[in-house]
Amino acid sequence: MEWDYVAVVFVSSLGSASVLIIASLGLAVIFGMMGVINLAHGEFIMFGAYAALIGTRVGLPLPLAVVFATLVTALFGAIVERCIIRFLYGRLLDTLLATWGLSLALYQTAVLVFGSTTPGVGMPIHTVSIGRYTLSSYFLFLIGVAVVLLAVTYLIFTKTSYGIMARAAIQNREIASSIGIETGRINTITFALGAALAGLAGGLLLPAFPATPNMGLAFVTKAFLAVVVAGPVTLTGTVVAAGTLGTAASATASYLTTVLGDIFFFVATITLLRLFPKGISERWRLKL
Repeated sequence: MEWDYVAVVFVSSLGSASVLIIASLGLAVIFGMMGVINLAHGEFIMFGAYAALIGTRVGLPLPLAVVFATLVTALFGAIVERCIIRFLYGRLLDTLLATWGLSLALYQTAVLVFGSTTPGVGMPIHTVSIGRYTLSSYFLFLIGVAVVLLAVTYLIFTKTSYGIMARAAIQNREIASSIGIETGRINTITFALGAALAGLAGGLLLPAFPATPNMGLAFVTKAFLAVVVAGPVTLTGTVVAAGTLGTAASATASYLTTVLGDIFFFVATITLLRLFPKGISERWRLKL
């Protein structure tokens, strides 16, 4: 067995899992924590990718374009929460239908404005050598970004006063309001944060995945499954589920075929849900 090939497959599989983690974090906040079934999550990712693309076309360097995409998507998420979502808390089917309609509107708008295909910004050309093989350093960068995003998001929701108020507003809105927490404002900020994470994902993934109206579809199904498999400990559970399933599925795709990699992902998901109906984190003692 060629160990340099094994190392490349392992690192590239970690990179693919990091892509899934980055794409899932915003959904973990909006769906896992807030209980809003956001079928427009893929379009939020697409929104961020197009915002970053526009930023690069007006002369912004890619890092600033990603920041621009994050802020614009956060603002858009706040508008969506104010105009649509805030009237639907606790009504899962209604949030599903509303966000499904929003996803269709965003998709068609993207098709009308940008067309069905859009040139990307190009993958950074730096590579890392592992034995006889090379690997794009951008995927190594995404691994680091996934770790940092997880740490920052976890600290925000567990160590800050906003995080404590946000969790209180999500768990019991009436009691939170009775002790002086402005639940409406907190929920808007939380939804905007989830949208910002989706926009950040779109901007970060733009060099590897060109912006197209349906680019979010490549991530949203697996992201939803990762959040469902995660269970009650939403954030940490999502990272564990997405990281493990994403790495294993990518390794399977590398050694066999992409189709078998996807089959492995879905079969593993079904198996985990059969073994842990309430999610893999049902008995964990972590806060989030």
